[in-house]
Amino acid sequence: MHEVTARAVRLLALAAALVAPARAQELDAAEYPSQPIHIIVPFPAGGPTDLLSRIIAKEMTASWGQPVVIENRPGADTVIGAELVAKAAPDGYTLLAAMDSTMVLNPLVKKGLPYDPLRDFAPISLGAQNISLLEVRTDSTMRTAQDLVDTLKARPGQLNFGTGTVNARLAALLFAKLSGTSFAVIPYKGSAETVQGLLTGSVDFGIDGLASSLPLINAGRFRPLAKMSDRPLHQLPDLPPLAEAAGVPALGDISTWIAFYAPAGTSREIVGKLQNFIATIYADPAVAELLDDAGIVAVSSTPAALEAYMRSETERWGKVIRDNGNFTAE
Repeated sequence: MHEVTARAVRLLALAAALVAPARAQELDAAEYPSQPIHIIVPFPAGGPTDLLSRIIAKEMTASWGQPVVIENRPGADTVIGAELVAKAAPDGYTLLAAMDSTMVLNPLVKKGLPYDPLRDFAPISLGAQNISLLEVRTDSTMRTAQDLVDTLKARPGQLNFGTGTVNARLAALLFAKLSGTSFAVIPYKGSAETVQGLLTGSVDFGIDGLASSLPLINAGRFRPLAKMSDRPLHQLPDLPPLAEAAGVPALGDISTWIAFYAPAGTSREIVGKLQNFIATIYADPAVAELLDDAGIVAVSSTPAALEAYMRSETERWGKVIRDNGNFTAE
């Protein structure tokens, strides 16, 4: 074989080797999904992340003809579920419904995490940005946020605060610092357990997302005292921001966001197919109404926008944590 011919053969072989994986990924995406999809929810059933995931799973099953299974894997501030997905095969059949605590706050406050949010996951899309509420039971003697602050000052360290996320624990620290109060923090595994703690009287007040709180507010079980944001909230249009309601300095926007991820290495084609599906169903008026009725502030994004948002949130909360050096995740 002439040298020129041999070189041409080698170049053709190299080109084929480079093209083959791309074509294989395109073929995988075209056939995806061809088996059940598992969405790992790192919280007990019943909370906003679980609810949102089940709505999306139902739509996926109906559209794609493959079962989409929700697996609740609570514990360790979402670390258990996140680690499971980080180590899963990057084929699009194991996904993570993560929260801000999973991707931003845990890496900032926990040592020895078994996952890296930027290295071990492929961002798909934002799912929701829920405003947090400061709330009590309806039978509480505290009818306003100012009543709560006055009671905390009159009974330092005697009231219990319930929280199911690192986000809410950090919000509690800021609230105590800015209002000059102290109270005991009771940790739970998620919103569903936090709600139960408040209902049963194990805790006196709490901070939780709109999605968990709204059904109980509408049922007359919870009383919202303030929203932890200046953003409009059409479900509770008369609810004031905490700074206005209690005369404390503004805490900034305290929101619990939910986003969807695949294991790192999942093809861009499959990630794109998942992202496009979420954006499409969010544009469906019937799905939008269902999410709105559940108190879920639905927001989708591109994978790149989600990664940029995650980085900006890490920078924002990192500064808050550095400025409050006594904060711990426990």
